[in-house]
Amino acid sequence: MATLTCQIVRPDKLLYEGQAEHIVLISHTGELGVWPGHASEICALGAGVMRLTQPVEEGGGVLYYVTSGGYAEIDNDLVVILADHAREINDIDVETVERTRNKAQAAHDALDAEDHRRLYYENKIAWCDLLLKHAPTGDKKQTGE
Repeated sequence: MATLTCQIVRPDKLLYEGQAEHIVLISHTGELGVWPGHASEICALGAGVMRLTQPVEEGGGVLYYVTSGGYAEIDNDLVVILADHAREINDIDVETVERTRNKAQAAHDALDAEDHRRLYYENKIAWCDLLLKHAPTGDKKQTGE
């Protein structure tokens, strides 16, 4: 069976490098399914949960990544995802995200309404909210549903 070669990269590290049977990206206009042989394309990523189905040879199953912003470059059987923000869904630490969100909210609220730095904190708060929305609950691993 044909597969895709995939890389998921965020500014500070490579999150995934390997093969995929198919990938469902989150774009600004909705979901974009990518299968082997896909036409060349560059798309802007939106905010949501990306799904990557691994081939049986690599363990099978579906990996879920919360992503926000960035681009995906698709070239036949190669997909490179350059995400502004990305986190594997089972690596979300709710307590850390909540602390980060609270600090960002406090810093945002301390700034004057005209201060351009408020946008930085608004983006950080939105990312934290997205992570909290998709964080696994209890001892169960997130399935993206």
